[in-house]
Amino acid sequence: MAGTPLTRAEHFVWLTARVLEQRRFAYHFLGGAADSVEAALTAYLNDDGGYGHALEPDLRGPVSQPLHAAHALRVLDSIGRCGGLRVERVCRYLTEVSTHEGALPALHPSLRGYPFAPFLPLVDDPPSDLLATGPVVGLLHRNQVWHAWLFRATDFCWAAVEGLEKSHPYEIQAAVAFLDGVPDRARAEAAADRLGRLVRDQKLAVLDPAHKAAYPVPPGYAPDEHHFPHDYARVPDSLARRWFTDAEMERSLDHLAAEQQEDGGWPVHWRRWAPGTALEWRPILTIEALRTLRAHGRSIR
Repeated sequence: MAGTPLTRAEHFVWLTARVLEQRRFAYHFLGGAADSVEAALTAYLNDDGGYGHALEPDLRGPVSQPLHAAHALRVLDSIGRCGGLRVERVCRYLTEVSTHEGALPALHPSLRGYPFAPFLPLVDDPPSDLLATGPVVGLLHRNQVWHAWLFRATDFCWAAVEGLEKSHPYEIQAAVAFLDGVPDRARAEAAADRLGRLVRDQKLAVLDPAHKAAYPVPPGYAPDEHHFPHDYARVPDSLARRWFTDAEMERSLDHLAAEQQEDGGWPVHWRRWAPGTALEWRPILTIEALRTLRAHGRSIR
């Protein structure tokens, strides 16, 4: 398919995406309205203040889940609407589903009976989870949201991040999302510096895409589920950007740009467990790929 990365992606989005991703694409790249994005997101909102209905495509069914709430907050943040009553309602939901530590589980047991990705843990008494909690806490702090739920959740994240010794890419991404938003910048920089050394020592980022085989895929990941510098440093002012040289970052962005497929969309690298979920994820990944390239100064037009 001929055209710029953006025009190719636009064709793909109109052909395959849900209404929410269509409106997000229009907002980020075509001058669309934030109100339209928020209206589409509201379709996933439940009476308990949480979000459900497969907003996060790997969790099916109508019930609210912490990962759906995190997804909704990322959307609201991206359109400058992460505040006010809408976020107050989300925080009330987060309070209700938190563990005894005041943090979020990966999955709430209410999901039982509905389809969900088999690589996600569902137990009756789920533990606190950095993957679910870190991005939410960091995002709320970055938007200067103040709610009682944040106090204990922030303490949990600090303890989890500063205690990491052996990790994997998704956990590191959650830690970065927390550190990029938390108010104590000196402490965040020190924690990020340590995590950067851990990422390099444990080969959790492919520094040369031409030699992916030299970087092990973490246990439980799909065979080609590698992570690259751009996966950690989505924007240039992320603390994770300091982990990589300019040359390493440029190779990473070259790799990301080259991953756009013939149909105009970006691929899913984790395990595909149902045909519909992969179809719903690809427009989300396509929007994020374009935003990452643009944030780092790459031309998409």
